Amino acid sequence: MHVESGGVRLAVFEQGDRSAPTVLLVHGYPDTHRVWDGVAAVLAERFHVVTYDVRGAGASGAPRGLAPYRLPELGRDLLAVARAVSPDAPVHVVGHDWGSIQAWEAVTTPGAPIASYTSISGPCLDHVGHRMRQRSDLNQLRRSWYIAAFHLPLVAPLVWRHLVGPRWGALLRRLEGVNAPVAPTVVEDGVRGMALYRANFIPRLRAPRERRTDVPVQLVQPLRDRYVTAAVNDGVERWAPDLRRRVVDAGHWAPVTHARTIALMIADHVTGVSTR
Repeated sequence: MHVESGGVRLAVFEQGDRSAPTVLLVHGYPDTHRVWDGVAAVLAERFHVVTYDVRGAGASGAPRGLAPYRLPELGRDLLAVARAVSPDAPVHVVGHDWGSIQAWEAVTTPGAPIASYTSISGPCLDHVGHRMRQRSDLNQLRRSWYIAAFHLPLVAPLVWRHLVGPRWGALLRRLEGVNAPVAPTVVEDGVRGMALYRANFIPRLRAPRERRTDVPVQLVQPLRDRYVTAAVNDGVERWAPDLRRRVVDAGHWAPVTHARTIALMIADHVTGVSTR
C-alpha cells in the first residue's frame, strides 16, 4: 500500500494479524524497509507489523532539496503511516539509526498516537544538542567523521555514487561482517539520504529544542557499535522519564545480525507496556 504525506508517496508494507497490536519499524541510512526482514518475521507471529521506505529511499517518493528532509517532515511521515495502518489504536514504534532519529521527532510530538518506543542506535538530535552544551564527547565526535564528510556538497555525492554505493553490500560484509539486504536503489538512496544529515545536524545541535515525551521508551545499545556510542543517550531521562535501557552484544546493524534477539526485546517492551 501507499500513504501520502506532505505530497510524498510512501511505500508501506504489512504482515501479521491486523487485529493484533501494531508495531511500526522505521529504517535508517542507507537502508530500506528490508533491513527489518528478520525482525519483522519474528514479530509477525504475534503482532501486526508495518514497515515503510522513508522519503528518499527505496520505493517511496524522493523530493528535492533539503527542506523536505527536515525532522518535522519526517515525523509527520511516521505519524501519517501510523494513522493509516492503525486508525483506532496507538502504534508501538521501533527505529534504527536514522529511523530512530526521526522517530524521536514523532514520539516527542504532543498527542502522537504512539503507545511505546524502542530506539536502536539513533538519539534525538535535540537531546544531543542540549548535552553538548554541557560537555562534548570526543569519542563520539571521532566516530562521527562521516557526518562531516556528508556535508561536502560535491565530493560526498561523487564518492558515494561511484565508489561506495556500488560496493555497499561488499563493504558491509568486509567491514561489519553484515550480510544485509541491499536495495537496487542504494546508490541513489545514499546520495539523496545525505540531505538528512545536511538538513538537520547543524541546526539541531546549534539550537536544540525542548523535546519531551511520556511515552515508555526502551533504549537498545549495541555494545560493538562503531558509529553511535552509549554516551549520546546520557541524560535522556530528563526528556523521557519512562525509560528502560538494554544492551545487545552486536554491532551497528543489530537488527540484521541479531534479528531474533532484537525482536524479542521489542516484543517484551510492547507486551510490558500493553499490560500496564
